[in-house]
Amino acid sequence: MKALYFKEIRSFLSSIIGYIFILIFLITSGLFHWIISYDTNILEGAEADLIPFFNLSPLIFLILIPAITMRSIAEERRTGTIELLFTRPLSDLQILLAKYFAGVTLLIIALVPTIIFYISVYFLGYPVGVVDGGATFTSYIGLILLGSTFVAVGIFTSSITSSQIVAFILAMFLCWILYDGLTLLGSFSAVGGLDSIIKYCGISYHYDSIKRGVIDTSDILYFFSVITIFMAAALTVIKSLKK
Repeated sequence: MKALYFKEIRSFLSSIIGYIFILIFLITSGLFHWIISYDTNILEGAEADLIPFFNLSPLIFLILIPAITMRSIAEERRTGTIELLFTRPLSDLQILLAKYFAGVTLLIIALVPTIIFYISVYFLGYPVGVVDGGATFTSYIGLILLGSTFVAVGIFTSSITSSQIVAFILAMFLCWILYDGLTLLGSFSAVGGLDSIIKYCGISYHYDSIKRGVIDTSDILYFFSVITIFMAAALTVIKSLKK
């Protein structure tokens, strides 16, 4: 499993895909948070915090993460190399986990340079250091959990088709449904007492909770549960390909 994990990491970083993901994320974040005059501009905010960054990043991930996961299984199916993976001394679960952790690793690599955003706000605030370091730390944890969930969704959609484009569109749609769609549906008050349950099932409900600076066990369990569901679904698909 370790060998496959490092192979996936190398495939990301030895090709232009991984660098494009990182650069687009950093450039988009930099433009919206420091240059473009908009609600997401940190310099135009009334308080020294990174709330605009943590509000915008999930929307960027909605596009970028499906783009990096769409080839994880779909490309293996299209080229027939999935059969070679099955012959390796690896279980189906190990194959999926190697690809999943490689995607999460690339996500974390992309987030590391954004620490400079925190350092900048730390020294730009008045007085210096007024930024809430604890809330920023928990927000980063929430963003990693959210991104990791998107990776699991992307792995699943990539497993059900041999077309990268189809995998990308399905992943982007499912990620949007989970992040924003359920929240919107619950806010319409169309299903009575189920509205709050529908909102609770949305990622944004739990992500917003973590952004407030409190890591609740129920929020952590939610993210791990969704990740497990999609990885289990992908495992079921992978097993069916061997029949």
